[in-house]
Amino acid sequence: MEDAMYVAEKIREPAQINAVALKAYARVVDAWGLSLKEAAGLADMSESTWKRAKKPDFAGELTKDQLLRLSAVIGIFKSLELYFSEPVARSWFTRPNTGPLFGGGRPVDTAIDGGLPQILAVRTYLDALRGGA
Repeated sequence: MEDAMYVAEKIREPAQINAVALKAYARVVDAWGLSLKEAAGLADMSESTWKRAKKPDFAGELTKDQLLRLSAVIGIFKSLELYFSEPVARSWFTRPNTGPLFGGGRPVDTAIDGGLPQILAVRTYLDALRGGA
């Protein structure tokens, strides 16, 4: 039992949390086919920082805002995968959308422009769709 506690404590180290979040975020970015500029903008990083951050040996720090962004984007990805079938789930975030949050724009662009509040709004919007609210 002590071993499990030790492992649980180790996983809570910020560097490890960052590594897990960045790896998952990189998978989402690839699945959606986002450009380097889009992926960096969504994570609130410079393009050069994102290039470094997606490498397994990245030792840089993430701000709380960046970590929240990554977490929310991963949540958006999961919601889309649960709510829609494969081709729509993978393209929804990068296709023009007439929904109330997007005004005909692409969700990815509104998320980059609106920052964390918009990313969280998109996540809430999708959770409501999924929940039938």
